[in-house]
Amino acid sequence: MSGKKRYAIVGTGSRSQMYSHALLGDYASACELVGLCDSNPTRMAWANAQLAEKFAAPPVPAFAPAEFEKMIATGKVDTVIVTSMDRTHHLYIVRAMEAGCDVITEKPMTIDAEKSATIEDAIARTGRKLRVAFNYRYAPRNSKVKEVLMGGAIGEVKSVHFEWLLDTKHGADYFRRWHRDKKNSGGLFVHKATHHFDLVNWWLDTNPTLVYAQGGLVFYGRENAEARGVTAFYDRGTGHPNAAADPFALDLSKDEAFRGMYLDAEKDDGYRRDQSVFSDCISIEDDMAALVRYASGATMSYHLTAYSPWEGYRVAFNGTKGRLEYEVVENSYVSGSEKDQNRPDLRDSREVELDESVRILVRPLWGKPLEIPIASDAEAGHGGGDKRLLRDLFLGDLADPLGRAADHRSGSDSIMVGIAANKSLATGLPVTIAELRRR
Repeated sequence: MSGKKRYAIVGTGSRSQMYSHALLGDYASACELVGLCDSNPTRMAWANAQLAEKFAAPPVPAFAPAEFEKMIATGKVDTVIVTSMDRTHHLYIVRAMEAGCDVITEKPMTIDAEKSATIEDAIARTGRKLRVAFNYRYAPRNSKVKEVLMGGAIGEVKSVHFEWLLDTKHGADYFRRWHRDKKNSGGLFVHKATHHFDLVNWWLDTNPTLVYAQGGLVFYGRENAEARGVTAFYDRGTGHPNAAADPFALDLSKDEAFRGMYLDAEKDDGYRRDQSVFSDCISIEDDMAALVRYASGATMSYHLTAYSPWEGYRVAFNGTKGRLEYEVVENSYVSGSEKDQNRPDLRDSREVELDESVRILVRPLWGKPLEIPIASDAEAGHGGGDKRLLRDLFLGDLADPLGRAADHRSGSDSIMVGIAANKSLATGLPVTIAELRRR
């Protein structure tokens, strides 16, 4: 035995690469990737080919889902990393724990209260550990907000306003993929907003207690497109003439990674990664609002828009000693076709250059505003969060005075806000988190 900690990854789509590349790259001296598991053999073979090309690595043993326990046994796996479709997370988490492994799972931990209870039961029964990969906690800019709040700069936080904007490149992608079916992802209230709800839980060091939500599919989907006068539709972006001039279309054949990971893999399971965002059968929302109450007594108004011209987020905290305002511009605009830039109703306007930027401003009561300096961090991957998360997961040698490491309780608290929001959307009523847990 080498003494290295042994890992296996289940789910070999695009998100798995962050972990496989780290295991074979920066952390190869301490870690070993000994198994891959996926329901699609072509995608799994492509993942192995990429690892061989990038790291000159021998093929990682590959297993079908029915061979999951065999993979763990033959590979003497210590920890399983779950990067499969959201609705399957609980299955692999529980199976891994019952086979004697700890688990790292991508967010969201799972997509509904019943599956969350199944995971918590498995942890209690097996004594195994679960880490939820909340990389946003590790971004220096988000950590700085935590530091300022912990330091008492604005006193006790009483209310939060949180707006998250997904642009028409990133946001649209959720409506092309498996995420568009709420049964797979829990919708964006669970799949995407779990990041945001976790940040607030962590920033305020509290737990959600009640949620009321509104929202719907107001931009994507065929019916919305038809109402705006669209007449040329297509089922998928690859190879369809109606998709050629549509900036929302994705052509898998034009990108080597998409071709190898998805287009060539269609023969195994029929999954299409390039569905039209203006087609039928989309069951998730693209514009959502929620009111959340916390155990601390604080409240939050939250809004997520998935069809914005720019990407980023704004958060405002109101406290007993002042206010903290936090803005992150991750992408200032999305370039479309040239004809879209020539708007007669904006004839007298002028283009401006807006850089990606971060700003934290404290407005104390009875004092001038103070801008909080943030260490420059040009690293890719969620504002530098990915790199720091991976080091903490695989080496565990980082001091953690901010409590950034997230376990199953943090994973559950974050998804419960989204699960409650989905229930509120369905019923039109406020939903208590305690009632969800009892169910």
